[in-house]
Amino acid sequence: MADDSSVSNVGSRYAQALFDLATDQKQVAAVEKDLNSLKTALESSKDLRVLIGSPTFSTEDKAKGLVAIGAKGKFNMTTLKFLGLLAENGRAAALPAVIAAYEKLSAEARGAVSAEVTTAVALTAAQSKGVAAALRQALGKDPEITTRVDPALLGGIKVKVGSRLFDASLRSKLDSLKFALKRA
Repeated sequence: MADDSSVSNVGSRYAQALFDLATDQKQVAAVEKDLNSLKTALESSKDLRVLIGSPTFSTEDKAKGLVAIGAKGKFNMTTLKFLGLLAENGRAAALPAVIAAYEKLSAEARGAVSAEVTTAVALTAAQSKGVAAALRQALGKDPEITTRVDPALLGGIKVKVGSRLFDASLRSKLDSLKFALKRA
């Protein structure tokens, strides 16, 4: 099985090709919407993850499965053809990396900055606005925020913007304290 960096490189190359094609066809937003739907499906369906990642399924089966999902979701023709091509080329396992790289390319083209906010409990509307305002001030741009809930954090917040991570979670503070106590 390929390591994460080679899958990521393949994903980046395929995403760039898809982005260039979508740009030429003025379909960037439509393809991004389709990929977001597919991302949600991947996150919620173990069967779909097994289909794209398992070597026991043929490339034809993977292509049929991905195109069927796209057809049912009424995906753009560009997205449908791309999914078939990706699977036929034996690169279906790189789909999550393709989606992530495409989202990044699309955000850069719009001049947006994406941020992933992880909290122990779901944020209220007021808290979400506060986080967005703080990020807007810190980054100088309007952030596109993706929220995630991870009860393992115990409390606090983690914000990832690009390769930078701001970790003000209770879990990391407790881990730091535990490490400091072990050294003492």
